[in-house]
Amino acid sequence: MINVLIVDDSAVMRRTLVEILSSSKEIKVIGIASDPFVAAKIISLEVPDVITLDVEMPHMDGLTFLKKIMSQHPIPTVIISSLTTEGSLSAIRALEYGAVEIIPKPRMDSKKHLNDSKNQIIDAIFAAAMSKVKRIKDSDIIKPKLSADVIISKKANLSMVETTDKIIAIGASTGGAEAIRKILSSLPENAPGIIIVQHMPELFTKSFADGLNKICRITVKEAENNDSVIPSRALIAPGNKHLLVKRSGARYYVEINDGPLVNRHRPAVDVLFRSVARYAGQNALGIILTGMGDDGAKGLLEIREAGGTTIGQDEASSIVYGMPRVAFENGAVIDQYPLDDISAKIMNFIKK
Repeated sequence: MINVLIVDDSAVMRRTLVEILSSSKEIKVIGIASDPFVAAKIISLEVPDVITLDVEMPHMDGLTFLKKIMSQHPIPTVIISSLTTEGSLSAIRALEYGAVEIIPKPRMDSKKHLNDSKNQIIDAIFAAAMSKVKRIKDSDIIKPKLSADVIISKKANLSMVETTDKIIAIGASTGGAEAIRKILSSLPENAPGIIIVQHMPELFTKSFADGLNKICRITVKEAENNDSVIPSRALIAPGNKHLLVKRSGARYYVEINDGPLVNRHRPAVDVLFRSVARYAGQNALGIILTGMGDDGAKGLLEIREAGGTTIGQDEASSIVYGMPRVAFENGAVIDQYPLDDISAKIMNFIKK
């Protein structure tokens, strides 16, 4: 049984979440709080397995409360937020503070949207309950790096590499945002072209990419249709859109697709990996990171069968050892490595 504490200032949303979570026989709501102070009192009496937390609340905002929890007594936390595009920057900060998942608040204007949200929320609760959270310190949060731009502006560089031989494809879900941050922030400027699918809702992926761009030596952006895959740049799939790699001559580029859900996800890692297997083959390195479920396992196997190199995150460093485990068990993963070693493996791959 998974014991859940709901923290949200909206009475309507609290009732909706209780109804959604109570529909699962394996989930029990042990407390309902309208703000973090009420939540703290409940936690002092009974520690939940998972917390659902809104960001925008009275008395103390959700980010401050999350940071306090994760620095004192870590509890797996799922952010359920209706943040706008601008506010989604706060949601990305929540991932830095240790939130396991970020999902939109349920839309109650149609039965279909409510049912979709129900499945997403319940899946997130199960993923959070399986996750391994750790106490955070201020030093764990990477601060944005500054450049000479704060002193003197630089004229735009209009030159661009138009072709590339080797590309890196990364797929991740639960815990993947932090894993991707660690990998990309460790890469040098001469890193190969990278394409990424991280299970993340619409509106959040651009803020996620923009935040990474501020701390990485490579450029990081949300992918747009026909973007070239070039060295020193990482492209992140837009939320609610599939991302595919295509090839024209020696040029790799991406295609954005709004087709149906694959493995209950859009974007889906399997879609990206299959396209990489088809158009890059032995020139590709496929990497599967922490996440619940099996999305990406089949596509990664296709990359390996096409002559590409494949690696997976190991169990010890995964927040949820689901996707990497399935990929390892089906023979898709050649080697497993700790998260801290993966950026070095990327650079070793391009030296071969």
